[in-house]
Amino acid sequence: MASLDGKVAIVTGAASGLGKATVEVLAADGAAVVVADINRDNAEKVARDLVARGYQAVSVGVDVGEKEQVRDMVGAAISAFGRLDILHNNAALTSVDVIGRDMGWTEFDPSLFERVLRVNLVGYALGAKYAIPHMISQGGGVVINTSSTDGILSSLVRVMYGASKSAINALTRSIATQYGRQGIRAVGVSPGVIITEGARESVPADTLAALNKHNLLAREGRPEDIANLVSFLASDKAGFITGITIQVDGGLTAHFPTYADDRAAQARG
Repeated sequence: MASLDGKVAIVTGAASGLGKATVEVLAADGAAVVVADINRDNAEKVARDLVARGYQAVSVGVDVGEKEQVRDMVGAAISAFGRLDILHNNAALTSVDVIGRDMGWTEFDPSLFERVLRVNLVGYALGAKYAIPHMISQGGGVVINTSSTDGILSSLVRVMYGASKSAINALTRSIATQYGRQGIRAVGVSPGVIITEGARESVPADTLAALNKHNLLAREGRPEDIANLVSFLASDKAGFITGITIQVDGGLTAHFPTYADDRAAQARG
């Protein structure tokens, strides 16, 4: 268990899914947390539940694509807890109306791509812009960015999403490079197929099963797999880790694309 006693964390996209799991683990490991999400009501509910369990938490409604709102989000953390040690940039534009139109470069809508980049990339940069000065002033901190397997591998769809996630990997390296000597670490976390409640409700079971066939481990990815790594990376135990993006994908990206077919052939003898 990572000890985060005395540390303050902001998690964006924390009202559901991976963000919710992460903010719960950070709080349980001792951090005071800011539950930030565009869904203000759900963010407030998550924070209220954490407080009821004896943890320190406040909620903030934020559209991370809006400069002033990101600035105010960081200000809310300082106002509530007096410092900021951890920024977990996790929010992403993954609504059905966006993903359903994210199909290919000959069909893409430039205005939609700008919207994707505004949230998925510029929002992360804005978080760093306003968080890092506070971290430097207190002696250090860590910026943890949620990337994706789509940032290093390509599929026939999600081209805009993949491009934004690839850029996040570069953003992570540049933050680590620019501010490392001032006490700032930056690390990316790249989930593979993680089965959140939303994924289970919106993705057909046979599709999830087909994706999980390519994992090297004999189970599906869970939100706590991401949350536990984020908590470790946020702790002093990870104090010499910076400038990299870590795959949390059950081995999905460690093998040839024919892995599932090869296993099926071996089973047939």
